[in-house]
Amino acid sequence: MNKLTGWDDTIIALATPPGVGAIGVIRLSGARAIELVNRLFPSKNLLLQAAHTLHVGLLKEGETVLDEVVISLYRNPRSYTGEDVIEISCHGSPFVQQQVIDACIRAGARLAKPGEFTQRAFLNGKMDLTQAEAVADLIAANTAASQKAALHTIRGGFSENLKELRDRLLTFSALIELELDFSQEDVEFADRTQFYDLINEMQTATGGLIQSFSLGNVIRNGVAVAIVGKPNAGKSTLLNTLLNENRAIVSEIPGTTRDTIEELINIDGILFRLIDTAGIRQHTTDTIESAGIERSLAKIKQADVVLYLFDVNGESTELTNWKKEADEAGLRYLLVGNKIDAGDEAAARLRFSAFEPVVYIAAKEKRHIDVLRERMVDLVLQGQVQAENTIITNARHYHALQQVAGSLHEIKAGLDNKLPGDLLSLDIRRCLHYLGEITGEITNEDQLDYIFSKFCIGK
Repeated sequence: MNKLTGWDDTIIALATPPGVGAIGVIRLSGARAIELVNRLFPSKNLLLQAAHTLHVGLLKEGETVLDEVVISLYRNPRSYTGEDVIEISCHGSPFVQQQVIDACIRAGARLAKPGEFTQRAFLNGKMDLTQAEAVADLIAANTAASQKAALHTIRGGFSENLKELRDRLLTFSALIELELDFSQEDVEFADRTQFYDLINEMQTATGGLIQSFSLGNVIRNGVAVAIVGKPNAGKSTLLNTLLNENRAIVSEIPGTTRDTIEELINIDGILFRLIDTAGIRQHTTDTIESAGIERSLAKIKQADVVLYLFDVNGESTELTNWKKEADEAGLRYLLVGNKIDAGDEAAARLRFSAFEPVVYIAAKEKRHIDVLRERMVDLVLQGQVQAENTIITNARHYHALQQVAGSLHEIKAGLDNKLPGDLLSLDIRRCLHYLGEITGEITNEDQLDYIFSKFCIGK
């Protein structure tokens, strides 16, 4: 990709989080990065040093000593950005860090924009756009699953999938374009049977990637789980048990929880956003409790998963009615029978056997909570997240893939209807365009500015 205009200056930013620490790392990138730092580093002539070397010495501006630092030197193109890069490891005082940054700016650098280092890496061909976006995902990763998905994309897994399909489609596109040059001779250079097989293969691959986006949303944003049930079913006790702390007030008085309580928990690499709701009962004269119930119903509609908690020592009528309503509403839910420690567990299991599968627990005694955790993960993932699988977590990729799928449908319809090559070429070009948008082979400056503006400064 050609570099955009205005990208030939040298940028600087703090690469480590702001605040007091043992060290802070300040990064510079650009054609003059080594020259600018060399002015402030009298200990050694950095212009004469080899790439990938470390240098210890004083950083000075005139006669003023700024700090004793370690200089990491990287020469283009063997650097993160593909440009000359200097990283200054100084002491972690915010004052010292700012002094160093200010001195470099006075020497000729400018402050980097958010994501500008990674944007330069993209512009210099060090990575494609999907890999660049995965860098931001990896920085924001807060679970093992999101880490795996981001690392897979950074290593080029997603890009390789698209590149292979795009290259094969380009080959057929070239052959069909060639046919247009020999239209008078009525010849076919592109084998229509092989082309048809390729389109089927691409539709299958694209469809799989599109379907993975729902799982990708779970990996990236977590799962909203509403814990619902009648008053005093043990919802707050279950929340406290899952969190392993007393987050919600628990009492024997029905209706104790008057508002929704939300907490985060990581189970097997998936982030669950647990929502303890007010107990739902049909008739109450308490105005505050009624408001709590209304909020609970709203949370149920917004939740990805509902845990319906019921007392196994009660009647089954409650469960029958709720299950019917949940099925009609298309809710994804788990039935959780609580308080098996308060009676005959075997009898309870028999009484509710018609509602299987049910997870039977004793929230207060923490019995079978591990089983409930496993069932929650299985319900969401429907299988394990494998490091070698491509999972779409980016909405931009998802929408572009939908456009690719639409173009493939048009190409296939054209083959079915035996359309001439010039009409097929239009749909093929459209498909190639959307594939190129994903990897950044086709893009514009405004789009790049928007994508990289969401990065942190210094990356």
